Amino acid sequence: MANAFAAASAACWSALRSDVHGELFARGSPMTHVDLLRWPLIGPLLRWRHARTSLQLVLLLAAIVVVLHGLFGQQVASDNLSTVLVWVHYRGLLVVALLAAGNFFCAGCPFVRVRDWGRRAHAPSRHWPAVLRGKGISIALFVAVLFCYELFDLWALPRATGYLVLTYFAAALVIDLVFKGATFCKHICPIGQFTFIASVMSPLELRVRSQATCTSCRTSDCIRGRYSPEEPRQMVQRGCELGLYLPAKIGNIDCTFCLDCVQACPHDNVALTTRLPALELVDPRRRSGIGRLVDRPDLAILSILFVFGAMMNALGMIAPVRFMERWLASVIGSTSEFLVLGAMFVLILLAVPCVLLGTTAAIGRWFVGDTTESIRTVVKRYAFGLVPLGVGMWAAHYGFHLLTGLIVVVPVTQSAVIDMMGWPALGEPMWGWAGMRPGNVLPIQLGLVLLGTLGSLAVMSLISQRDHPDRAARATAPWAITTCALTAAAIWILFQPMDMRGLGFGG
Repeated sequence: MANAFAAASAACWSALRSDVHGELFARGSPMTHVDLLRWPLIGPLLRWRHARTSLQLVLLLAAIVVVLHGLFGQQVASDNLSTVLVWVHYRGLLVVALLAAGNFFCAGCPFVRVRDWGRRAHAPSRHWPAVLRGKGISIALFVAVLFCYELFDLWALPRATGYLVLTYFAAALVIDLVFKGATFCKHICPIGQFTFIASVMSPLELRVRSQATCTSCRTSDCIRGRYSPEEPRQMVQRGCELGLYLPAKIGNIDCTFCLDCVQACPHDNVALTTRLPALELVDPRRRSGIGRLVDRPDLAILSILFVFGAMMNALGMIAPVRFMERWLASVIGSTSEFLVLGAMFVLILLAVPCVLLGTTAAIGRWFVGDTTESIRTVVKRYAFGLVPLGVGMWAAHYGFHLLTGLIVVVPVTQSAVIDMMGWPALGEPMWGWAGMRPGNVLPIQLGLVLLGTLGSLAVMSLISQRDHPDRAARATAPWAITTCALTAAAIWILFQPMDMRGLGFGG
């Protein structure tokens, strides 16, 4: 079976290497995939210059509701639109959108809408400092958000949730009124980094239709923006603010699906095309705005935190974690929730990944008989292979809350209207409306995790075929075992009794 798996991997990698003909890795070759921008109805809607603004306004209205009801509504989490919309519906629908289509929630980001209004009054003039570029700040914020979510029980605090949304608006506005481009999106936003990593599993990608057209182009409007012929200094359509030059762009990392490149291209040479998810994790080529993935340790660290953060976030909602907290409290000699939770984060997000992945890399080096590469380099290459499993775990966790509380928004909205208007304009709250039973959601959760596992095993195998074509099976074996071990841990978490932590729809 191992030989058959290795043979299949070699055949697949051979096809990927010949992507100039097969187009699995093609960079702007003539399109053979489905292009949604050419579809009737959907194509014109996506190409409409106000499509993004319309989506942003819808989400901005939702954000306003979240803030107002969070600050002034009933401070009961299960009865407040702030906690229901943010911690149940937004998180779940975000993952659904990423897996079904792409990063359209970033495209409709209301923070960017407010920033754009602010830039009409004050245009930014500075560039983000080179020393701060990369994912370092956003990685720290990603961990901080996970930590504060658990420490302060944000899912149970409507007012705190409202203030969190306001803080996000303020941060995006301040950063992007000082610095040019999409600085907040690319280097700061922890939600953005989550979606950038998860979007590698999306079935759609923005890419050029014809490389020849881009080669003959003399303006590069897709990244520079398009300027008025009458007034050369007046930009009429901005280009990619994330610095992704479309002819050299590969995959979805750092792409917000804003479609500015579609609007800016004077040759109608941009496609929103179908693709095989996760293959961008194996592509060894240099990509615009990112470089080669194997040369980006910050993205490797973000990928590792993405996977183990999914485990940490899901652990917080099960009853057995309380035993772990008591054990850690006895080890560190303190019952401080801050210290105990901090120790748990250090253990799960730092110690376990370092030991587990470091050991796997060391065994992998020994299996292939190559000790010239450092363990750190091996981990950096294979870390991206864990991403599909991480996406499966996040989808299983967030999908649970979405499906079990899918229609709870209806009675909560009815209750909110009564709070604001003093009479039941939408009728009395139908508190019996909630969603699926938890037991019925479990098979879906297991399916998502197992699909993620298969994706990770496939990516690991292709990475091995890329880097060790003559010893691919040996190189893959330890990583496959580690992936299966993480899958077993994820399934164990899903089967544990829930600790709803004082909230009607979970944490």
